[in-house]
Amino acid sequence: MPDIGRANAKNARLTEIPLISIVDDHSLIRSAIEDLVRSLGFSACTFASAESFLQSSSMRETGCLILDVQMPKMSGIDLQDHLSQNGFDIPIIFITAYSDEATKERALSAGAICFLRKPLDIGRRLIDCLHAALDRGRGPAPVN
Repeated sequence: MPDIGRANAKNARLTEIPLISIVDDHSLIRSAIEDLVRSLGFSACTFASAESFLQSSSMRETGCLILDVQMPKMSGIDLQDHLSQNGFDIPIIFITAYSDEATKERALSAGAICFLRKPLDIGRRLIDCLHAALDRGRGPAPVN
């Protein structure tokens, strides 16, 4: 006889609406991305800094993180490193207005799903990256 409790728990996880956390120090960008994410049927939380994301209860529930590269105090790359070092394997989509190849390579080699330029790539490319990130899902951080 099948374990109905396990089946129901698995089905509940499959129907949960993923939480997308958006971390960007520019309020207009945060708002625009939040609107896009919600229009796709996802839940969204926004944060003006990496520190506020780290202090939030949403951090553990985040299914995908949309993260600005350059922010005051803690950069997006520093946040990616911090999450990895502390065992969080959250799929990350980086967005930036100041792209350089070295930063892009560092982010992608550390596991980022996408590295997009503001404002050009926000829209269709962001949607594709979101789906790729959520398809990858979450799991334990790799052990070095």
